[in-house]
Amino acid sequence: MPADSLSSLSVAIYVLVLAVFVGFEIIAKVPTMLHTPLMSGSNAISGIIIVGAIAVSVGQDGMLGQYLAYGAVFLATINVVGGFLVTDRMLGMFKTKSKKVGK
Repeated sequence: MPADSLSSLSVAIYVLVLAVFVGFEIIAKVPTMLHTPLMSGSNAISGIIIVGAIAVSVGQDGMLGQYLAYGAVFLATINVVGGFLVTDRMLGMFKTKSKKVGK
């Protein structure tokens, strides 16, 4: 493995670990009332990821690249659907329940 690609791999791993720690700290400090807007924003980002993964999957020549791109589409789709379900459930907590008249 050339030294140049090894240094770029170590930089990529460093950025990934740093992003995990920073992301965890940011999410942990979000107040409860802001989780629904945050979930909506992450759904929009996952939608962009789906479009990007579809674009990447079209341009791949090798089978491994295609499988990875299809996996990215699948995982991002699960994230979007799950995010919408969680957002719908959280918004349902704020709806007022109608009282039955006559009983």
